Amino acid sequence: MSDIQPHKLSIAPMMDWTDRHCRYFHRLITKRAQLYTEMVTAKALIHGDAARLLRFDEVEHPIVIQLGGAEPSELSKAAKLAEDAGYDEINLNVGCPSDRVQSGAFGAALMADPDRVADCIAAMAAVVDIPVTVKCRIGIDDQDVAQTLPAFIAIVSAAPCTTFVIHARKAWLKGLSPKDNRTIPPLDYDLVRAIKTEWPGLTVVLNGGLQDVPHAIKETQALDGAMLGRAAYQNPWVLSKVDQLVFGSKAGQYGKAEIVAGLVDYAARETEQGTPLHAITRHVLGLFAGDPGARAWRRTLSENAPKLGAGPDVIVNAAAAVLGKKWAA
Repeated sequence: MSDIQPHKLSIAPMMDWTDRHCRYFHRLITKRAQLYTEMVTAKALIHGDAARLLRFDEVEHPIVIQLGGAEPSELSKAAKLAEDAGYDEINLNVGCPSDRVQSGAFGAALMADPDRVADCIAAMAAVVDIPVTVKCRIGIDDQDVAQTLPAFIAIVSAAPCTTFVIHARKAWLKGLSPKDNRTIPPLDYDLVRAIKTEWPGLTVVLNGGLQDVPHAIKETQALDGAMLGRAAYQNPWVLSKVDQLVFGSKAGQYGKAEIVAGLVDYAARETEQGTPLHAITRHVLGLFAGDPGARAWRRTLSENAPKLGAGPDVIVNAAAAVLGKKWAA
């Protein structure tokens, strides 16, 4: 499939997980999936270390920065910084239910204020030439989502916003923790499909509860794409099927030994620049999930990577425990 369809399969923005090291690792496995940053607040970009927050490797394209905020003027400034840094797309977080986000009246709380979301989208779109998109829930708290989600889409799509990534669960701002909000509210894939039916001209991407690439393909036949989250992080090898099954790539698929070799090279470059090895290896513990030797891989990395001065040899030693002669060769 064409490169102009990056939303066909993307990896979700996940706080404390999808940092630049995680994204580089995922790009070693899939060359075509669209990558997302963690949510970055507009205030942090404007008033903080923007260069650090915006840093990414060129191999990460196509890459989307997800912004958090509710003030159009702040978001427009942050969006311009992101475009200048080279990001391919800007996504507004309208789905995070954490207390910190709620206190700032953004994230999932914005599901109750579609007019403000539309204003935010319009402000960003006015200053950048790259797409501005939304990631949202189907609703919050006691909303009748069959009524409120279509109303939300109608208002925000007129901003205009043409792409919606919809996590097919409600967010309960009161009574559930952010962790519970990822699993307890029931999934409603049919409602997301109904949005696409009502607005066929919009790009509608499904997120929430998708376990692997075949599952994502099955559930999104009537949609424009799928987004994998925790499944991709906890068992990253599910991403090895993306390029072939989703994008029709004929290129040969790297094996796990080649992925580890890429990790070793990356770790060598990064540790020379002062990056702690653990900042990289914490994201790769699930690479061999289900394989013989997976426990030794995890244990070797977990015990040795946090040590002062740890280098890429830790990854080499961990890989030897699981790849054996294949790795030595």
